[in-house]
Amino acid sequence: MPFIRLARAAIVSAALWLAAGLSPAAALDKVSFGTNWVPQPEHGGFYQALADGTYRTFGLDVTIVPGGPNINNRLLLPVGRLDFYMSANTVQGYDAVEQDLPTIVVAAMFQKDPQVLMAHPDAGVTRFEDLKPLTLFVSKEGILTYFQWLKTEYGFSDARVKPYTSNPQPFIVDKRSAMQGYVTSEPYSIELRAGFKPVIFLLADYGFDSYSTLIETRTDLVEKNPGLVQRFVDASIIGWYNYLYGDNAKANALIKQANPEMTDGQIAYSVAKMREYGIVDSGDADKLGIGAMTDARMASFFDKMARAGVVKPTLDFRRSYTLQFVNKGVGKELRRKK
Repeated sequence: MPFIRLARAAIVSAALWLAAGLSPAAALDKVSFGTNWVPQPEHGGFYQALADGTYRTFGLDVTIVPGGPNINNRLLLPVGRLDFYMSANTVQGYDAVEQDLPTIVVAAMFQKDPQVLMAHPDAGVTRFEDLKPLTLFVSKEGILTYFQWLKTEYGFSDARVKPYTSNPQPFIVDKRSAMQGYVTSEPYSIELRAGFKPVIFLLADYGFDSYSTLIETRTDLVEKNPGLVQRFVDASIIGWYNYLYGDNAKANALIKQANPEMTDGQIAYSVAKMREYGIVDSGDADKLGIGAMTDARMASFFDKMARAGVVKPTLDFRRSYTLQFVNKGVGKELRRKK
């Protein structure tokens, strides 16, 4: 029944165009979206929306501009060289307010920050508190953010910290150490390289309630063209549902094309862990849909960062985000049983 399938596809496509306030004959708006790292499954929903035509269905001609170790795409957003940017965590929004940058967060694709601390399986580490006496390999950015929270909330000590430089070897050879990483990535590489499965502690499950993989844009775009912002957010949300629960082969092909070092094994692991730990689709997203943000969650995290000395208590953190474009339940019908 090829004709019937094509007819159904045409009806669905037309419905999406109408929902976005467009006509099928409308010209596509060119949009640039910068990521904060090289292409990987943790960016999968955006590549999904590009690969399966969702962005085009919403009237958008999207160019994804990958980041990397020597590429800081965030600098390009406030000066107008990018339309949207993938922010790593909520703290970056606070930084924008502190620096009076004309940017604002409009959606949070990750309900949980994927940041973990990993320990050796035979080191007797069974509780989160067991990490405190270990040598901790933490990045410079981690020391300035989540480690300050670890000190105030759990009593971790600066004396136990050594710099993490993306090289896991110091952790591998020291059983009395722990290392930072993403739950979707580093545990897999440790298992391949060292032959053991590390014990994993996801910071989000212990109170570090930052959002992650947020969509950030310029305030002038929100003010002058909110319809375009809404279309980009909605299409990205649908992309994430389809990447997690649908056929993501085309998105993965795009990721591997842009990042030849990416493997099928790493992709499968990352997608499985995003689902297992509810990185994208959990918490408020259960009811409000992927991309969800709430004032209560924002206030909770700000209070923790203020107590930890990461931000000034007087900072007007509410200027860092808007709920205008999220919490509408877009794409929830695409969710499969988790």
